Amino acid sequence: MSTVPQVAAHPPAPAPITAPSPTPTSSAVGAATGLLDAYRAGDRFLATPTRTLLAHGVLEEVPHGAGPIAGRVADALAEARAGRRAAAVVMGAIPFDQDAPAALVVPGTVRTGPALASDPLVALPAGAPRAGAWTVRPHPAPEEYARGVGAAVDRMWNGEFSKVVLARTLELTGPGEPDVAAMVRRLARRDPLGYTFALPTRPGRTLLGASPELLVSRHGDRLVSNPLAGSTPRSDDLAEDVRRAAALLESAKDLHEHAVVVDAVHQTMAPYCSALHVPARPSLIRTATMWHLSTTVTGTLARPEVSALEIASSLHPTPAVCGTPTPLARRVIRETEPFDRGFFTGIVGWGDADGNGEWVVTIRCAEAEERTLRLYAGAGVVAASVPEDETAETAAKFRTFLDAVGASL
Repeated sequence: MSTVPQVAAHPPAPAPITAPSPTPTSSAVGAATGLLDAYRAGDRFLATPTRTLLAHGVLEEVPHGAGPIAGRVADALAEARAGRRAAAVVMGAIPFDQDAPAALVVPGTVRTGPALASDPLVALPAGAPRAGAWTVRPHPAPEEYARGVGAAVDRMWNGEFSKVVLARTLELTGPGEPDVAAMVRRLARRDPLGYTFALPTRPGRTLLGASPELLVSRHGDRLVSNPLAGSTPRSDDLAEDVRRAAALLESAKDLHEHAVVVDAVHQTMAPYCSALHVPARPSLIRTATMWHLSTTVTGTLARPEVSALEIASSLHPTPAVCGTPTPLARRVIRETEPFDRGFFTGIVGWGDADGNGEWVVTIRCAEAEERTLRLYAGAGVVAASVPEDETAETAAKFRTFLDAVGASL
């Protein structure tokens, strides 16, 4: 069983370099947590189980266009490499709708360190959220969300489609601008084995979060994808927490939902691989707030010219964040959700000019702008779903951020 435990951090940051090497070399105490503590709103921060990245400035913006995003990223990296950056990387976010503008840049400078989980200082207390009153407005209201789930279930029983992921939001308004840097530190230190990110998506707006789900990574010819589907909230009572985890592993509804996602990942990755391994049964991973069914899919890349981002773009969106069949699930989402997902359930990550990179599903996230935080959470709806249960699942997923800011439903 793999786990995503508790967290915290501090000290000096490594010297600036132009790009992250495939394997960060500094393992000094404080090398990773120093980067976390050095993050300020407007920077680009990404912590993964393999490295920690902190970027400043913009060397190249990846332009919006009609062609595949992977091709535009490759062009921007090639231009940067031909100029004054021999080993540039791209960092940023891609929306749920891949036809919408992305927020991807080649940063001016990138500092890199080892994984947060390898830094002993990550165990230091993160610090409590700053006291302050938050006004919380759900959109849609929980009752309306439950009705949308019920309507989708009825359509599935009529044979229209087999799964859809429906989301809702919470809009938090505070007395002043939220302390984004403090939120990022709390998120990262609470789940240091996950994927913590903070990225500008437009002037004055920051996308931040702590995702447990790897869409795909590539390091040399090794590919890894870690689809998650099927979830249950954690409990503060140890015995109940273990009972919930065991029940999730035996839940027919959740195992079916998970199998649909894993099969889609398998079918999409297979053409890119000379070898591919898919475990027969899922395992469990845990975050601070949720248990998830998890399958780690590993493969050997068949063609070295294929980048991690090209494969990520082919996988996105998986049934874990959209549904199946995908075109119909997209339409149900548009008809049911009274908001634009934007970057929620999109992709965040990094990539280099050699095609290596890590691209993560953008969940457990929020957008910060002026005095407002907008939180997002979704649940996979299948024919066996109970509207009240799916509403409770989204409430549990909101806890990742509510705990980080000191707010509650």
